[in-house]
Amino acid sequence: MAGGRIATCRTCIDSGIVSGVRFSAIPLMAGERTAKAIPPQFSIVIPVHDDWGRLEGCLRSLAEQAECPDFEVVVVDDGSREPAPESIRRWNKSYPLSIIRQANAGVASARNRGIQESSGAVLVFTDADCRLQANCLSCLAATLVDSPQYDYLQLHITGDCSNLIGRAEELRLIAIQERALQPDGHIRYLNTSGFAIRKSRLGSGPILFDPAARRGEDTLLLAKLIQRVELPVFVSDCVVQHSISLSLWGCLLKDVRKSRLEGRALTLIESTGVRVRMNNKDRFRMLVSTWKMARNPMIGRTAWAVLLARQLVERTVTAVFRYLPLW
Repeated sequence: MAGGRIATCRTCIDSGIVSGVRFSAIPLMAGERTAKAIPPQFSIVIPVHDDWGRLEGCLRSLAEQAECPDFEVVVVDDGSREPAPESIRRWNKSYPLSIIRQANAGVASARNRGIQESSGAVLVFTDADCRLQANCLSCLAATLVDSPQYDYLQLHITGDCSNLIGRAEELRLIAIQERALQPDGHIRYLNTSGFAIRKSRLGSGPILFDPAARRGEDTLLLAKLIQRVELPVFVSDCVVQHSISLSLWGCLLKDVRKSRLEGRALTLIESTGVRVRMNNKDRFRMLVSTWKMARNPMIGRTAWAVLLARQLVERTVTAVFRYLPLW
């Protein structure tokens, strides 16, 4: 899954899996497409709700992709208070960019709308606050060519260790991904900060995420894949950095909102009979393992304390809204 990016891209072109003709950088208006362009290999789907500032860094990381196949970017504005600023629209000079505006319906609905508007053979989901490593798409193309049996691919999510909140996120992500990784290379984990699927797996409809889940739609999808014995394969060389720019207080408030909105997804997951989320024993083990990892001076024990605070907030809010739904 690693190395030989230029040779692999040549293989992609020769095999017909990746188009050999790149989209020209023709400026597009939001929602418009080049009429006669050859369909791209990748469609990058990014839902946005008042995240224009954070989206800038994500779009820049896509412009910096090296030796990668053709791709388009589909941004779905899920009812933001303000339309996309010119600083966002100008990225259409670097790659085909569509900005689709819809009434606020939740992140699952926004991702489904992105699928509907996409034309690529492979859908790649990420978020506005994520940054793709420069070789991410080329490595993904290599994996798709070398392993045609894989339809669902979980990219490697990391934290931004340049700040305290990011180091806490790095601890959390390392522990979760190590715990979820299976001996055969599949992973019992799905995070739409970096997730890819061959579009052919969708059949005739564009609905991949349950719109009833306003948050936690990726975990609900994982439960359904587990039912079908179709776990994603983990692509360790395709790195996506989750960059959190919030303060500790802002991060905790976001955790409260997220945990409250995930209630419906948890109910739907329970109805599948599949256990996906960690129980209290698993969480304790995770905290012990991350405490040991936090001895690394590049991370530090303060980051572990932040992780502990976030876990406590998440568990408390989830319990409150589960047993007191009218609160």
